[in-house]
Amino acid sequence: MRFGETPIDEATGAILAHSWRANGVNFSKGRVLSGEDVARLKSAGVSSVVAARLDPDDIHEDEASARVARALAGEGIEITAPFTGRCNHFAREAGLAVVDHERIDALNELDESVTVATLPPFARVEPRQMVATVKIIPYAAPRAAVERAIEVAQSANQPLIAVAPFKAMRAGLVQTRLPGTRDKVLDKAVGTTTKRLTSLGSTLVSERRVAHDAREIAGALQELKGEGCDIFLIAGASAIVDRHDVVPSGIEEAGGKVIHFGMPVDPGNLLLTAELDGKPVLGLPGCAKSPKYNGFDMVLERLAAGLPVGRAEIVRMGAGGLLAEIASRPQPRDDTEEEAGPQAAPRVAVLVLAAGRSTRMGSNKMLADAEGQPLVMHAVKAALASQAVEVVVVLGNMADEVRAAIEKAIPAKSRLRFVVNPDFAEGLSTSVRTGIGALGKDIDAAVVQLGDMPGVSAPLLDRLMAAFSPVEGRSICVPTVGGKRGNPVLWARRFFPEMATLSGDSGAKHLIGEHADLVCEVEMTGEAAVTDIDTPEALAAWRARSKL
Repeated sequence: MRFGETPIDEATGAILAHSWRANGVNFSKGRVLSGEDVARLKSAGVSSVVAARLDPDDIHEDEASARVARALAGEGIEITAPFTGRCNHFAREAGLAVVDHERIDALNELDESVTVATLPPFARVEPRQMVATVKIIPYAAPRAAVERAIEVAQSANQPLIAVAPFKAMRAGLVQTRLPGTRDKVLDKAVGTTTKRLTSLGSTLVSERRVAHDAREIAGALQELKGEGCDIFLIAGASAIVDRHDVVPSGIEEAGGKVIHFGMPVDPGNLLLTAELDGKPVLGLPGCAKSPKYNGFDMVLERLAAGLPVGRAEIVRMGAGGLLAEIASRPQPRDDTEEEAGPQAAPRVAVLVLAAGRSTRMGSNKMLADAEGQPLVMHAVKAALASQAVEVVVVLGNMADEVRAAIEKAIPAKSRLRFVVNPDFAEGLSTSVRTGIGALGKDIDAAVVQLGDMPGVSAPLLDRLMAAFSPVEGRSICVPTVGGKRGNPVLWARRFFPEMATLSGDSGAKHLIGEHADLVCEVEMTGEAAVTDIDTPEALAAWRARSKL
């Protein structure tokens, strides 16, 4: 890649390295300069720009990040569309992040242009939480570096990054007593254990309270076996201090086998792992009675995720095992302390506006035939195929007929719902207000999609969502085609109050000008983002193009 001061006459096709806002020109960094852009810059008196020009053996940052991201991803991972050389991995469901630390290091050593950052191995993740990110250092990567990175990713029988989902377990708990043991203490332990299991999608199905005696422990385990437990937990009234102590002796008397005693984790050192008829048995350390995170949690999470927890796995828990002294877990921990949550994929909704009067069309264009289906179906299907968490169709003109046409083609159990705009005759803004008002408090952003733009696809919508990053100043994401702005537009939640007060037929365009510093232009290929259907002639022209 050639980077630096570039004569304006050689800048066509170059990537603008720094934003240019002067003399009526407003270009954002990262813009691929077209011939028209160069002409505008020259008219503004610009003789050179700082830009990047790709060599034949370079791969554009978006393509490179997408290729590497696909090669890295295993089960349980959802990949976002690439934007500015970044492609993110998010968890599809709750589980543990499975990361091959050594191969991640090897990949990051290949070339400075290709980088991968992940959560720590075995970090617990929630649905839609970010697990990893691939970032190409602007604006391209050498083809050889990308190909080597893919080779590293595919060099073993397991992916570099995956999520092992939690699987429901039926747990049985044995608690032992000594003289003076209070039921209140045992009751509290049941509550704490139940909460731990429930958070992993598992259940405490039964409990036994017995004397602190090996034979009684063995009997309790046999009873729990008969109740179909998948895992057995034993909380002794006295801590386990030896492989031949009461709790491990009780496990062996029941026919079980001790695997390992002790772990390099604090708190949690005195945890014992064993096996009974092929099912895990844990002799719990004293800290298991506390709700605070400890070594018991580390082992229980892996078992719930279906991952092995033998001696080899336990002895490798020491790095990062000093839980008591981690700054984010102060001792004693203040339960009222607010902590920043994990970085999660933004929850984006798509509003499909299908309420208009279609005055220029002569009839309701939402129902017009467009390649064998109503015109509005193209917008609805694209929205449902995207990474949006929900799709809201705003109805108005002939609401019942439009809804019936959509429901005829869409399964009932989808992310789709409908709202009716009673004031649709007053203009586009009323539909935007109605759609915004229908969104829940958990929605981070909304894409306002016009129902008469059949070329807008799911990848186009996903690219807008990938660009969205309020932290980096990208709160309004606008598609462009050859520098011309189009639709749909993605809006951060911060703009919803202003959008709820719109009037007239121009939508929210004026907000883009008022918040120029928060606007991100997302260049798109093709004409979809600037092509809508307003007249019979426009529909006929679109039909003709779609057959080519």
